[in-house]
Amino acid sequence: MNLLINNVRQLGETIRKVRKDQGLTQEQLAAACGVGTRFVRELERGKESCHLGKSLKVVRMLGMDISVKGHGDI
Repeated sequence: MNLLINNVRQLGETIRKVRKDQGLTQEQLAAACGVGTRFVRELERGKESCHLGKSLKVVRMLGMDISVKGHGDI
């Protein structure tokens, strides 16, 4: 999967989709990442103030990577 994500809501939707595709509940994902279920819920809903470090932990646990590129990059 290679997506261009422009906001936190899109990131949350992607995390939710991948979690469900892997057959994980929010509780199982939270336990595997060492974060609370509430955090996973808020992250999937696109809460703007979610902690970046914890968010990256969830992304890595789901087997995804995040890359950053400049607007002029192709």
